[in-house]
Amino acid sequence: MQSASGAWSPYLVGTLIGLLSMATFYFSNKPLSVSTAYARLAGMVGNLFSRRHTGNLKSYQDTPPKIEWGVMLVVGMPLGAWLAAVTGGEITGVWVPALWEQHFGPDVAPRLGVALVGGMILGYGARLAGGCTSGHGISGALQLSVGSWIALPCFFVGAVATAYLLYRF
Repeated sequence: MQSASGAWSPYLVGTLIGLLSMATFYFSNKPLSVSTAYARLAGMVGNLFSRRHTGNLKSYQDTPPKIEWGVMLVVGMPLGAWLAAVTGGEITGVWVPALWEQHFGPDVAPRLGVALVGGMILGYGARLAGGCTSGHGISGALQLSVGSWIALPCFFVGAVATAYLLYRF
């Protein structure tokens, strides 16, 4: 289950994700993805503060805010990440990784700010693209979706370009 460094084997994790994806198709007839679940969660938060306004938004008429399997997957992801980190011996307690500190300094606030803004951009892009990286990269690719196969290289090009811009200059 673990590699020499203690981390989980990427081959095992890839196999488990593939099995989860197949089980998701088999039991729910839906692809494995999370961007819709985040939209549902946002709608549930919106309902807490303004049910009428949230109910009038077209996106929540198409995707009603409710707890369903995708929302539970999103809730379970931090638990799974924690479990993998604990069993793989990878909990460091470090908020600012060495590479980030080398380029941008030791302050936590900029690191968290960039993560928050990046997450917001990623969420917006996932809704705009009709799915997130896991939706296109795992489920869409398994279904031989042309759009997903176009999206996959774009994810890598975008990631490499972003890393180059962040750490090169």
